[in-house]
Amino acid sequence: MTLDSMQGSLRERGVRLTRQRQILLDLIDQTGEHLDAERLFQMAKERDPKLNRVTVYRTLKMLKAGGLVDELDLMHYGGDQHYYETRLKQEHAHVICLRCGKVEEFFGDPLQKLRKQIESHFGFQILLSRTEVGGYCAHCQTLRAREVEELRQGAVKAERPRRAASRRG
Repeated sequence: MTLDSMQGSLRERGVRLTRQRQILLDLIDQTGEHLDAERLFQMAKERDPKLNRVTVYRTLKMLKAGGLVDELDLMHYGGDQHYYETRLKQEHAHVICLRCGKVEEFFGDPLQKLRKQIESHFGFQILLSRTEVGGYCAHCQTLRAREVEELRQGAVKAERPRRAASRRG
């Protein structure tokens, strides 16, 4: 679905695409980020200082109900908040680093194959799917390995004085 067809879909439902709604839809679509409502509000306020939180929440609810925006929890990395993205993209998986919160999107044939396998195996027609994968990005894996090594070395150093004291006593 293109941004133009999203706007057309709103018009078909009798929903006026106000300037403020347009700002929110553009931000969700064009930032390349997964924005929560508060971040979306802050960014939109930069474009229109008159915009308020109520407008943001009502617009998100309307866009979600209209099937134009997906609400994601992204492995609850940020707590209970939700993140939003337009349904313009092809099916993809969200790959979330559980340490730093970095979110990558994976597009590829394996997702389509999995979808076909599920439909075939269960005789199921999939209308919507969300795939989230949690783990550690390369940078955080390096940091974790360093921390584990430092903890291990600290434990070895702490153990040495105890051994020496027990030999003396």
